[in-house]
Amino acid sequence: MSTTKRSLKRPLVFALAIFAALLFLFLDIRVVGDDPRPVGSAEDIAALAERDDLNVLFILVDTLRAHHLGSYGYERETSPTIDALAGSGARFAKHLSQSSWTKCSMASMWTSLYPARSRITRYEDALPESAVLPAEILQEAGFRTTGVYRNGWVAPNFGFAQGFEVYERPAARSVGQDVRRENPTVRHGGSDDDLLHATAEFLDVHGHERWFLYLHFMDIHEYLYDEDTARFGTGFSDNYDNAILRTNVVLEKLLQYLNEKGYRENTLIIFASDHGEAFSERGLEGHARYVYPETTEVPFILSFPFQMESGLEISTRTENIDIWPTILDLLGLPAMEGVDGESRVPELLAAARGEPLPERKRPAIAHLDQNWGQRQRSSAPHIALVDGDMRFSYTTIQNEEPRLELFDASEDPDELENVIDEHPEVAERLSGLTRAYIDHSPEPPWGDEAPPLEIDEIQLNQLRALGYQIP
Repeated sequence: MSTTKRSLKRPLVFALAIFAALLFLFLDIRVVGDDPRPVGSAEDIAALAERDDLNVLFILVDTLRAHHLGSYGYERETSPTIDALAGSGARFAKHLSQSSWTKCSMASMWTSLYPARSRITRYEDALPESAVLPAEILQEAGFRTTGVYRNGWVAPNFGFAQGFEVYERPAARSVGQDVRRENPTVRHGGSDDDLLHATAEFLDVHGHERWFLYLHFMDIHEYLYDEDTARFGTGFSDNYDNAILRTNVVLEKLLQYLNEKGYRENTLIIFASDHGEAFSERGLEGHARYVYPETTEVPFILSFPFQMESGLEISTRTENIDIWPTILDLLGLPAMEGVDGESRVPELLAAARGEPLPERKRPAIAHLDQNWGQRQRSSAPHIALVDGDMRFSYTTIQNEEPRLELFDASEDPDELENVIDEHPEVAERLSGLTRAYIDHSPEPPWGDEAPPLEIDEIQLNQLRALGYQIP
């Protein structure tokens, strides 16, 4: 090409570049990387309640411990896609699940009640029809509602289907020959890839309407990974990290699909977990045994239909019972009545505006009945109260006094050293609050507890296939 022709093209190129820049300034739209969403602000968060085009995608990743994610300080690169969600959205840095067992934890999350109030603490407990769940509120507001789950503890017979037009397990498809399940107790088929197929089917039908989709991921619980994600070794925690990385790949495919179909710019994504996982920090592995931090500190991330350019960090203590009060508040929908959780929209707006965050006024609570799966044994609660940097632990021991422990995260980040003798006044105060929680928690909004559910042997076998020891 001649010098004359190149010189003739330069003014046109410059003119187009200037026009594009002016167009972006006029529309106040900026794209970061490959993300199609515009950049938002605190005012955009506040204005979500006025939008009538907003969809809700709830991603629940079973058995995901916050401290094994890069965005929560983990040194291994297990979670680039999850970290990207946090980096352009809102990350709740100190977030507590209400139990280390799925059914108890999810009942508290959906009802926004602590376990002592939800009354879902044993394997035969079920939510009554009189309980009002978020899906019912969303359905009443005109959302098409579908839930797709892979964990039997949130099956319809336990009351979790309320408000969903469709609530089902995904069809289990065959997995590749290089896929490994390293949880030796699990005998469950399929993989989280099945959720991608279910998502596409749902959006093909209802994508043009306003929708709410709940996806319950399960591969990390099963320690499922493949050849491409086997990067961290073969030990127990290594396999867990491999599974997180594979789940990250599945999530990347899901987000790519939403981008390609144009849903990201009108969808609020909730990313959360029901509980974490222990790796012998206290001589115990797995979950559903106690409520120490390794099994109750979980991620909570919000991804808006716009990007928060540098990401928001909510550093005050929050809990899973806060998730749905927050979401309903963001959407401008009626609040759940008589609940324990609180909307964290004030914290979101303060963080987005660079203002001080509101102070938390009460401890957070985690609760597990250690005998949840034992038909003939009485309740034996393990309770944890988290108040600032202090975590008080109350463990029921049969025919003995309860074991009391106090941990100070400011001096002991792993919370392994019992400092109860060094802080007697703190221990006495939190012990009193724990006893009051156990003995005097109010009834749930729906009144008396529901009658126990009769579970047949087929259903019990399905739960045993997940690795749970049920007699």
